[in-house]
Amino acid sequence: MLAAMPPQPPSAASRDEPVIRDRGDACPGALRLHAADDGFLARVRVPGGMLDADAALLLADAADRLGDGHIDLTSRGNAQLRGLGAGCGGELQSVLVRAGLLPAPTHERVRNIVASPLTGLDGLGLPDVAPWVAELDRLLCASAPAAGLSGRFLFALDDGRGDVTSLAADVNLTALDADRALLWTADPTDALLVAAADAPRAALVAAAYFLDAVREAGTRAWRIAELPAEQALGSGELRVRLAAAGVEATVVRANARRSPAPEPGIVQGPDGAAALSVLAPLGRLTTAQWRLLAGLTGRVRLTPWRGIVVPGLPAHAAAQELAALAEAGLVTAPDDPWRSVTACTGRPGCAKSLADVRADARAAVARATGPLPVHWSGCERRCGHPRGTAWVDVVATPTGYDLSASGRTPRLGLSTCELPAALADARRTTSHDAAKK
Repeated sequence: MLAAMPPQPPSAASRDEPVIRDRGDACPGALRLHAADDGFLARVRVPGGMLDADAALLLADAADRLGDGHIDLTSRGNAQLRGLGAGCGGELQSVLVRAGLLPAPTHERVRNIVASPLTGLDGLGLPDVAPWVAELDRLLCASAPAAGLSGRFLFALDDGRGDVTSLAADVNLTALDADRALLWTADPTDALLVAAADAPRAALVAAAYFLDAVREAGTRAWRIAELPAEQALGSGELRVRLAAAGVEATVVRANARRSPAPEPGIVQGPDGAAALSVLAPLGRLTTAQWRLLAGLTGRVRLTPWRGIVVPGLPAHAAAQELAALAEAGLVTAPDDPWRSVTACTGRPGCAKSLADVRADARAAVARATGPLPVHWSGCERRCGHPRGTAWVDVVATPTGYDLSASGRTPRLGLSTCELPAALADARRTTSHDAAKK
């Protein structure tokens, strides 16, 4: 069967198709657990991916005592615990409260905030948007209407490098300099210029505008891109709403900068400081790996690309610590075969999956290398697929795997023996064709 959602061409942001929902949002959270085939799943929102050691270690303890001894990273920079027992909800809630990860139980699923993982760390002179994260999270949790946002609604706070604004978020903020920021929803060319000090408040106003549009349309849209065309958010109306909230804004036309995710390795910072950027193969860490990362400096940042940034190391110690992380099984170099391979949960954790996609990905990874990302899906839902980039799409079907990539004829019903060669060819030639365009 032909893949229903082919990869996007390079530089094109992946957008959700406009739909009218006929049911409520069932996105899992830390309090609303999801029943999976391997036990219950809890998704813990970590705004900006920013964790201190105390919170990180409490999560690891919970994963060991209540779950399967692993922590999964999501494509929103959040953390997941799997294999939880049906009666663990109260104990897990107590752990999260002690960790400071549950400041507002009524809002815990709407704290979806991604931020440039290297903001303030790499010495490029870009504004540090970490304060935006804390302020927007505070405003979200204090707003009663904001609790009505879906668990899929996403805020992206970019320091100007253009990494997280490539993720097709619902509300985007990007810093122009220390004093000015751009705000937009669907289209960066139709943006609003606001003062940097007002940026988090402006983002909340944009989210409230979306909620009003949902009520007026009489739909259950979860994302801004799902609104009917006649209810699309406009910069003119948003400007009026900002003015009513005391935020001065000017409509401008801007071209959003795009940049890739942080590469694995050492990130040189100012004043002799360094950070380490690593990835977790298939976004899954053992609690031993997690504790090792949390113990390096007492701070970690989870990235929307299933990576971890450890800030605050002395530059002279960075190489030694990076080698230790490589020894522990983490991706520490750009040429690692796992560098751009992702997968959904697959069997046995997901009842809808038609294959153990993680096992099949592990079997193929060393023989199917190439510059284009690849995502393995156990069914046509393609959970966790890449955003804002082209990728090679590998989807399990009842008759084998279907492989598709932008600009190429899909190959259908491939066996696991046939996949490595076909996948390597697609990852290399599709990327080459895209570069020529």
